[in-house]
Amino acid sequence: MRIGIDCRFAATPSGLGRYTRELVTHLLKRSDGIEYVLFVHSQNEVWLPKNCILKIADFPHYSIREQIYFPGIIKQSSIDFFLSPHFNVPLRCSIPFIVTIHDLILHEFPHEALLWKRLAYRWQMNHAIRNSDHIIAVSEYTANDIRKHYGDRHISVIHEGVQSSFSPKSSEEQQRVLQKYNIKKSFFLYVGSNKDHKNVPLLKKAAHLSGVSLLCIPESIGTVPDHDLPALYSASTAFVTASLAEGFCLPAVEALACGCPVIASNCGAIPEVTKGHATLIEPTVNAFTQAMKNPPPRPSPIRLYDWQNAAQKTAAILVAHRSVGGAARRFPSPF
Repeated sequence: MRIGIDCRFAATPSGLGRYTRELVTHLLKRSDGIEYVLFVHSQNEVWLPKNCILKIADFPHYSIREQIYFPGIIKQSSIDFFLSPHFNVPLRCSIPFIVTIHDLILHEFPHEALLWKRLAYRWQMNHAIRNSDHIIAVSEYTANDIRKHYGDRHISVIHEGVQSSFSPKSSEEQQRVLQKYNIKKSFFLYVGSNKDHKNVPLLKKAAHLSGVSLLCIPESIGTVPDHDLPALYSASTAFVTASLAEGFCLPAVEALACGCPVIASNCGAIPEVTKGHATLIEPTVNAFTQAMKNPPPRPSPIRLYDWQNAAQKTAAILVAHRSVGGAARRFPSPF
């Protein structure tokens, strides 16, 4: 069985990039009798595993060129199935496909995108969900959102993972990273974008009122590579997020793996994925001000999810498709 995977997001320093890199890396370590073809921007991307089949698909995401030329490259690759880690599946894709849906946040916060982007998003998401053979949702919260907006679908919930490098770091490693970024005083940590639903202004106001320092990544010090993040989690007073909607919230579970307290809003998938290990509060200035004045003690590190499990469950879906026949469409979850 030959599976093609869209890896064009993999080189980006984003949650989607990390999801793609880690999932593909762990799928390739398995022996399921599946041959993988990776569609990439460049064969020189440093993350790429060795001994894999590469196909160059150097088209900008959401572009006309992507819609015109990418379907042909997919078809010419002689794959039985196409796995997309994002809803951006080409509209003219003629190969059966599985798609991962991370969230439907633009359904809830449409003002975060320009009108033409909202229309393109709706069109693309509608295509991905309604024409997929199977949907992977990264949380029960996202799966329920899909059912709410698109009706009953064949959906498997497969949580994301946490890299093994996310663990408590020594005081020496913490000092090395703090010096590298010129951080000289204690701080609360936020990792994520400044999109409206992330509610970052609330965090800043709460930090100001409570008289503490808030370090926002990437806003405060720029993009931080994965190998430095565990030391920052380990050195911080707590990780904080006041987000109003999350499909998963990877930084929260990474923080927990590093033994970092988590203060988070009780919104979206956050209660689900933190499994009772975070301090969950209402997303109000007063609630976060009080929590920052009286942060929770450092917990024992806990790794709630791993990429091996995510890869195992994803491979099970691919094998289930093989068992019902490559031409079959829309099959139920194998677990």
